[in-house]
Amino acid sequence: MTYRAPIHDMLLALNHGAGLQAALKAGHYGDFDGDIASAVLEEAGRFATDVLAPLNRIGDENGIQLKDGGVTTAPGWPDAYQRWIAAGWNGVSGPEAFGGQGLPMAINAACTEIWSASNIAFGLCPLLTLSAIEALDAHGSGELKNIYLEKLVTGEWTGTMQLTEPQAGSDVGALRSRAERAPDGSYRVFGTKIFITYGDHDMTDNIVHFVLARLPDAPPGTKGISLFLIPKFLVNADGSLGARNDIFASGVEHKLGMHASPTCTMTMGDKGGAIGYLIGEENRGMLCMFTMMNQARLGVGIEGVGIADRAYQQALAYAQDRKQGRAPGSKSAGMDPIIVHPDVKRMLMQMRSMTAAARTICYATAVALDVAARSTDPTVRTAAAARGALLTPIAKAFSTDIGNEVTSLGVQVHGGMGFIEETGAAQHFRDARITAIYEGTNGIQSIDLVTRKLGANGGASVWALLEELAGIVSHVEASNDPAFGTTGVKLRDALGSLERSSKWLLERLASAPTEALAGATPYLRLFGSTLGGCMLAGEALAAKDITDGGGDPARYVTLARFFAENVAVQAGSLERTVIDSAESVISADAVLLA
Repeated sequence: MTYRAPIHDMLLALNHGAGLQAALKAGHYGDFDGDIASAVLEEAGRFATDVLAPLNRIGDENGIQLKDGGVTTAPGWPDAYQRWIAAGWNGVSGPEAFGGQGLPMAINAACTEIWSASNIAFGLCPLLTLSAIEALDAHGSGELKNIYLEKLVTGEWTGTMQLTEPQAGSDVGALRSRAERAPDGSYRVFGTKIFITYGDHDMTDNIVHFVLARLPDAPPGTKGISLFLIPKFLVNADGSLGARNDIFASGVEHKLGMHASPTCTMTMGDKGGAIGYLIGEENRGMLCMFTMMNQARLGVGIEGVGIADRAYQQALAYAQDRKQGRAPGSKSAGMDPIIVHPDVKRMLMQMRSMTAAARTICYATAVALDVAARSTDPTVRTAAAARGALLTPIAKAFSTDIGNEVTSLGVQVHGGMGFIEETGAAQHFRDARITAIYEGTNGIQSIDLVTRKLGANGGASVWALLEELAGIVSHVEASNDPAFGTTGVKLRDALGSLERSSKWLLERLASAPTEALAGATPYLRLFGSTLGGCMLAGEALAAKDITDGGGDPARYVTLARFFAENVAVQAGSLERTVIDSAESVISADAVLLA
C-alpha cells in the first residue's frame, strides 16, 4: 500500500495538543499566519505520496554502493532529491536571509514526520542537514555563513555530524581525532570517524562535514574538543568548487535496516590532513555540537512517529483485507476480515494511540523551542526553553521506543506474512530499530532526564507541566461525557505516580544517585505515557469544540480513552519499578559478574 499523510490528526495534535494555537493567540509567533500550516502539510503529503514513498522499497532492496571512495545511492534517489530541493522542502524552517522560508520549527517537525513515514532513509539526510544549519547559524563566523549557509539551507549541499570513533561512542570525550593549526588560520584534521550517516553520496556535488577533533594543547575529556567545518570539496573565492579535500568514505556498514542510507567510515589525513575551519571557539566544540544534537534528537523522535504511523497504516489496511476465522456471533457465510477479532482491534488501537501520543509530545517540544526563539517576552522565552529542554529527551526516547513497539505490532498483525519481506512490514520493523540507538541511546536520554532536566531550577519545569496536565484531567472529569469511560480516573492516578516518582528521584539524586539512575528508564516511560495520555485527552476535548471538516470527534475521545485505560494505566507499576527496584539493579553484579 502507499502512504497517506494523516493531515487532520497532525493538525489537531499541532494546534491543540501541542499548543500552537495558544502560542499564536498569545503573540509568541509574531506575525506568523497559523493558517498556512494546513496548506504546507497538504502539499508535503502529496510530495511524499507521489515521490518519496514509491522509492522506499527500492532503496531497501538496492541499498548503496561504495566504489573508489564514492557512494552511489539507490536508483531514483538523486532525482528525487533534486525535486525535493526544487520544491523548497529543505528550507522550510531555514533563515530567510540565507534562502529559507523562515517557518516555525513546529511546521517543519510535522513535515519531518511525513518524510520519515514515507521514506525514513531518505528523510534522514535533510534531518542532519538541518542540524548542520542550526550549528553554523548559531556558532559560525560571518565568513563561513556567507560561503556555506545558503547552500545548506536550500539543500544544494548537505551536512553531516561526525562524533563517533571506534573507541568513542557515547563517551565522546575519548575521541582521538586531532587537529593542527595552519598558518593561514585554517586547521588540518586527522583521524577516523565511524557510523557517519550520509558521509558520502551522489545526490549533491558537495557535502559539508561537521567534525569533532582535539588540538594538541587541548585539555583532556570533553573540555578539550573543538568543532570543525570540513567540506568535501573546497570552495573557491568565486563560490565555485575547488580541490577535493582530504576526507573520504573508506567503508560503508551493512545494516539491519536503513539500507538506502549510507553509513560510512570517514578517513581524514591520508593526504596531508583535511582542511577544516573552526566553528565557535577552540575547545568549545561540545557546546556547538549540542546545538546540532538537540535538533537531531527531536528529529529522531519524529522519525519514530513517522515509521510508527506508516506501520499502522499498512497493518490497518491488511487487517481490513485479510480474512481468517469468524467473529464471535458472526452469521456470515465465509471468513471475516481479521479486524473484527478483538485482539486484532486491540493491537491496532495500541498502534494508533501510542503513535498519536508520541506525535503530540514531539510537536509540543517543537512549539516550546519555537517560543523560546521567537517570543519577545524574556520570561516567556526562559520558561519555554526550560520546557523544550525537559521534553527533548522524552520526545526522543519515548517516541523511538514507540516506533519500535508499533512496527513490531505491525509485523504481528500481518501474522506469518509479516515475517516475509514482500509485505514490507518487516522493513518498517528493521528501519525503526536504529532510532532508539543513534543521537544518544534511549538509556542516555533517560539519564539526561533524571540527572539534568528533572532537577533544573528545583524541578520547576516539571511541576509547572504537571499542573497543566492536571488541568486537562480536570476538564475531562468535568465534561461528564460517558464516552471517556475511566479516562479521568486513570490519568489522575498516572499523574500521582509521576509526581511521587519525581520527588523520590530528586531526593535520591542528592543522597544516593546510583539508585536514581537505576530507575531512569522506567521513569522516562512513566513520564512519556502520562504526558501522552493527558495530551490525547486534551486533543479529544478540543476536537469536540471545533468544526473544521475533520470528521467525527468521537474517534479522538475513543483514542484517548483507549490510551488511558490500556497504556497510561501502567503508571502505577512503573512508579513501583522506579522506587522499589533500585536494589535489585544495583545488586545484579552477583549474577552478571559471577
